[in-house]
Amino acid sequence: MVRHVSAVATLVLLFCLAALAARDFVMPSAHPARTYPAHDEHSQEKVTVAVDPYDMGDKAQIFSTDFSRYGYLPVFFVVTNDGDQPVSLSGMKAELITVQRTKLYPATNDDLMRRMSNPRPKTGPSPLPIPIPGSKVKGAVNRKTREEIEQAQFGARAVEPHSTAAGFLFFDVADIASPALAGANFYLTGVRDAGGHELMYFEIPMEKYLSAPPVKKP
Repeated sequence: MVRHVSAVATLVLLFCLAALAARDFVMPSAHPARTYPAHDEHSQEKVTVAVDPYDMGDKAQIFSTDFSRYGYLPVFFVVTNDGDQPVSLSGMKAELITVQRTKLYPATNDDLMRRMSNPRPKTGPSPLPIPIPGSKVKGAVNRKTREEIEQAQFGARAVEPHSTAAGFLFFDVADIASPALAGANFYLTGVRDAGGHELMYFEIPMEKYLSAPPVKKP
């Protein structure tokens, strides 16, 4: 009886893992940027920028790929334009500056593919409770992972009036000795209005995210 129960439990776990690995990536719903704890609102320019790090296991499970295993921190990046004219993001520059003043820039698709094709030794624990099947890549990146990266990456070139654009930025934190977010600041420059004039830079202390009360689940 004990062996039978153990075998059934093992099969249930395997089926759960298989379902997790097989699911397709779904972009989180983007809310107005001002509703996120870590945001910077320019009321005069009517543009708000927010960041929402996916640094915890329950949040990171929206991905079939364990990005932390490769040293990357996914950050949900949200831009809301409450004005009557579009704003351009084609020349934007995002930076995450750590407490040690190390400047981190969003990884490109090529950066992610290169790392996942030749992964570094893991230096820290994964935020996920169990490894995800299919997340380990040897010498090549599978199609599902490539598609997930392409779908998740922030790619908006502009934000239309009274709308929100969102997607993920992936920061390489593999060589950061201390927690990447503690004392860090996110900066965004290069956002331009319809006339081509650059807006004042956006600055978001990551402590706004770290010190925010946990969201209560229904």
